[in-house]
Amino acid sequence: IVYHNDSFVFIYVLSPVENRSLEDDGESYPGRWQRSPSDPDPSRRGSRKKPKNSSRDCRMEKKEMRVRDLGLGFDSDEIVLFKYCMGTCSSSRKNYDLALKALTENGSISSRKVSAHPCCRPTRYETVSFMDAQTIWQTIKWLSAANCSCVG
Repeated sequence: IVYHNDSFVFIYVLSPVENRSLEDDGESYPGRWQRSPSDPDPSRRGSRKKPKNSSRDCRMEKKEMRVRDLGLGFDSDEIVLFKYCMGTCSSSRKNYDLALKALTENGSISSRKVSAHPCCRPTRYETVSFMDAQTIWQTIKWLSAANCSCVG
């Protein structure tokens, strides 16, 4: 016996010798209910999934860098994995962003004082430790991105 609702197809399996109504024992035999995809046609599977992120969307990138090249004043040739955020956030724009853009374009609001679009930024950071040239352990808090997201 097959029943449909908006999200699932419920299949109730009866053994050949049983003749029970679903109302009689639906709760007493929960192991007999199985979930099936709402559309069993394999050619349509996955058509409702979100589109994959494009290579331009906000994402985290990684690059091995010498500590002294980070520009923070540390003297060390150690290599650290620097994680950073890059990409666009045009798919994350809200009505606020669209209205603000229109207002800056028509001169109602100075574009020098506001940003009319979200930007790809770290939302969490990682701490990085390394040994400097004097063999002293150094720790830099909030150096590397741990998570990236569209902000603003």
